[in-house]
Amino acid sequence: MTDLPLTASFADEYATLIKTLPEFKRIVTSPLTRCRHLAEQIAADLNRPLTEDHRFREMDFGRWESQAWDTIPRAEIDAWAADFLHARPHGGESVAMLRARVGIALSSLKQLDGDSLVVTHAGVIKVALAQDDTAESHETSIGFGRYVTLDQ
Repeated sequence: MTDLPLTASFADEYATLIKTLPEFKRIVTSPLTRCRHLAEQIAADLNRPLTEDHRFREMDFGRWESQAWDTIPRAEIDAWAADFLHARPHGGESVAMLRARVGIALSSLKQLDGDSLVVTHAGVIKVALAQDDTAESHETSIGFGRYVTLDQ
């Protein structure tokens, strides 16, 4: 799994984000650097407890990790598109596997008292939104510093 570094614009994006966050009791983050660093900064600035949860890491794309789309064999992409939910031509996780992992993680958070802020990746957010009919957003493009609210 590719662990990408923060972008040069992190500080400016963070300054905007921190002003817009809703109230929450705890922070849960993907262990990957770009999420963990953001979560650590929020936790320090807002004095909230922080926990890492590997279930919120991005989808494992196997041998497709860090590859440009135009370098992946067309037959593999076609196989993935033909059975988007279950196909694993890259040898990593299927979308169904990601959905199950994220669903279990979200269910565990719903058992806790109070709201949680989850710092995670676009793929995880999209899966969570697809599972929650009460979500405030059904966007297909999730940018850095963007948050969505799921019904607890």
